[in-house]
Amino acid sequence: MHAIQFEGRILFLSEDPTLVERQIAGENLSQAQAGKLRDDVSTDEITPGWACFHVDETLGRYPYVGLTCEGRRPIGTDQVRRGGFAVTVAGTRYGKGSSREASPYAERMAGIRLVIAQKFERIYRQNCHNLGIFTSSDFGLVDRIRAGEAIPVSELVAGLDAVTAEVLARGGLFNYTKARLAGEIAMEPQPPESRPLTYVEKIIARSARRPPSTSGISFVKADWRYSHDYVTGMCAAFMNKAMGPDIALQDVASIQCFADHLVYVEETMSPAKRALGLLDSAMAMGRMQEEFCAQHGVRLHHRVPGRKGAEGICHSIMTERYVLPGQVAIGTDSHTPHCGALGAFAFGIGASEMANAWITGDVRVTAPKVCRVQLRGTLPAGVDAKDVVLHLLRLPEIRNGSLVGLVFEYTGEALSAMGTDARATLTNMVAEIGGLTGIVAPDDETLRFLRERRGVDFRLEPWMRSDEGAQYAHEIEVDCGTLEPMVARPGDPGQGLALSALDKAVAIDIAYGGSCTGGKLEDIEAYHAVLAWAEEHRLGIAPGVRFFLQFGSEDVRARSDRMQMVALFERMGVELVEPGCGACINAGPGASEREDQVTISAINRNFPGRSGPGALWLASPSTVAASAIAGRIVSFSELKASIGQ
Repeated sequence: MHAIQFEGRILFLSEDPTLVERQIAGENLSQAQAGKLRDDVSTDEITPGWACFHVDETLGRYPYVGLTCEGRRPIGTDQVRRGGFAVTVAGTRYGKGSSREASPYAERMAGIRLVIAQKFERIYRQNCHNLGIFTSSDFGLVDRIRAGEAIPVSELVAGLDAVTAEVLARGGLFNYTKARLAGEIAMEPQPPESRPLTYVEKIIARSARRPPSTSGISFVKADWRYSHDYVTGMCAAFMNKAMGPDIALQDVASIQCFADHLVYVEETMSPAKRALGLLDSAMAMGRMQEEFCAQHGVRLHHRVPGRKGAEGICHSIMTERYVLPGQVAIGTDSHTPHCGALGAFAFGIGASEMANAWITGDVRVTAPKVCRVQLRGTLPAGVDAKDVVLHLLRLPEIRNGSLVGLVFEYTGEALSAMGTDARATLTNMVAEIGGLTGIVAPDDETLRFLRERRGVDFRLEPWMRSDEGAQYAHEIEVDCGTLEPMVARPGDPGQGLALSALDKAVAIDIAYGGSCTGGKLEDIEAYHAVLAWAEEHRLGIAPGVRFFLQFGSEDVRARSDRMQMVALFERMGVELVEPGCGACINAGPGASEREDQVTISAINRNFPGRSGPGALWLASPSTVAASAIAGRIVSFSELKASIGQ
């Protein structure tokens, strides 16, 4: 294989903003001079949500404009591109968060050809490879590149599977797909395994194919492929540019599109962002999705007539209407694992991957390692699935990224006692854990959910479970009886602590319940239980606090209305918001507007700027509601104790 000369400067993403600013100003630093590198750089920092309203080369103006170092943002618009950088170097768990391919695309359009970090998040790294950007954890490359050495491609793809290495060698995934369609790359069924298998391995094996003489990676049939308005336009633009506008899509009936991310952007975008033309760009994204669906006959879940919101958040609707146990579902959202609560193999992918899946009907999957999470015992009253996840996120083996890319299989007595909505919280937030997906083997609860919520009589099959003796790469056992209500401090979902460990009262300005993680029916019931208790005790929302409640879907909103929960919310002064992603992505009611505001939220991540400029704490639905009543962060049990209950 040939060698690559990285002609350009090296940008070290240092924790010290002054050192970053010196590089932007033209100074070249050595690795030693760069000091401690930023860990946990999220895609929200690489390309903030507002930058992602662009789907073309314009993104090259914005890489790292959201990067936060010691409270400062040292990189501005156009500075990476103008600085002539070709290599970025950072710490561990680079590319956390959203599946947005806009992040590596922005880096590529700014001139970045190689990213070096100790560890990468799975979706980000795969997006890089699909775009032809190299990634490496070999910091020894830094001095060699600084010395002008050409690096052999064989070194840059070392440790990658044969298919990914071939994708990079061909310059990206579309070139690889062209070779498949031309018959240059053959596919054959994956040989059967004789050993005991995990449940997810069985799902993969049912349709797995791969190139001859390769192992460790397969292409599996996708039963469902879905995308949303924040990404569909980019998918279509990439596909049309690479394959031509007349390319045929495979099995159109299994493709779904959703308007969910942009439904509130017109009424919530700030004047400053409007002045940059971002509203026009956002509206153009929505039109691109509509045009794609019209051209190819794809089902579009859109706005609800007579209401402000949409039909619902993409993976919420996929779980409530479409996905079944044993199926494979892929979506252009990192929280696609939500559907794993039904026993499906569901995971997030980027724009290039989805566009290729539209064409081929399948998606590539690396043979997954599985972490079994055994939830032992019984959860105490007032502790729910969100508290379990926040506990998991603070474990060292998850914080240090050693389990990135694994499948998290949940099991145990506490799991068996959970409803499907609670299980969806566990699988949804595997995105924050850094796993490929979360999954629960289907059981009687799954059948109840399908029957009562969807009117589907489903029959479980004997294979739909992990075999006795199946191999697990890691195991986590949680004594659920010892857990208590949790919060995550602002900045990262992994900064969790028990509420009882708060050393001082934290006053709040905003309480937000909603998003895919906190807007399910069982979540709405949790908010309702707290507010019903408060009304009974003649308590109301604390003065100066705004409590927003956003439904995850129209299905959930309609059920909440029939159960007479909406009437209570209205009496108590809750600000009800129709379905959509909204405040979770700083694009709807409930997001903070000032840096001095404090929010307690039921969403899934709290990276800097994720839901406005203020401080964002994560908590369970009941804690969010209790805090709205108390005016400070408290659990429901603490609230009751405060009045002698």
